[in-house]
Amino acid sequence: MTLVEDIVVKRLGRVEYLSTWQAMRAVTTARDASTPDELWLLEHPSIYTVGQGVALSRPGNAIPVLKTDRGGDITYHGPGQAVIYTLVDLARRSIKVKRFVWLLEQAVIDLLDGHAERKPGAPGVYVEGAKIAALGIRVVRGRAYHGVALNVDMDLSPFGAIDPCGYPGLRVTQMKDLGFSHSPEVAGLRLSEILVEKLDA
Repeated sequence: MTLVEDIVVKRLGRVEYLSTWQAMRAVTTARDASTPDELWLLEHPSIYTVGQGVALSRPGNAIPVLKTDRGGDITYHGPGQAVIYTLVDLARRSIKVKRFVWLLEQAVIDLLDGHAERKPGAPGVYVEGAKIAALGIRVVRGRAYHGVALNVDMDLSPFGAIDPCGYPGLRVTQMKDLGFSHSPEVAGLRLSEILVEKLDA
């Protein structure tokens, strides 16, 4: 754990999705005006997660599926993906939700050094039409949790069993295929540094 300005960055390694989600909710419920913001850097074992308001479906393989309270549709998490959960008091920082989503996307775009872009009407980050980072957040009383998942060096085949983020035929890509040699932890650490800079700006 490190403290960067007033943001705590926690490196959690590979952790189960459900227990991590429960922990995020607990921290968000218990926090007050003096609670530091936190970024949780981690990977998950293979799992599909489905956002609120979306019908739960089964991809037809052995990978578990979990309904969550974040925004967005269905996505896949697995080893080799850098996940950053953003437990951030948006109200305290006077950041609107739309701006926060923009900051998350821009941090990924900056990390990828001009290789990536936004797609109008489709949150996340894309490279030549292929999704490289998915976003999903929830905001309760002005406080955000969940965050961003960046494909770094992973088996992308489980995405083929779903419509990623609800878009049929959406291609996915990863940093490895763009020529980056970062490990998921290194990519996640650098992404967290960029995001801290943006939040503290």
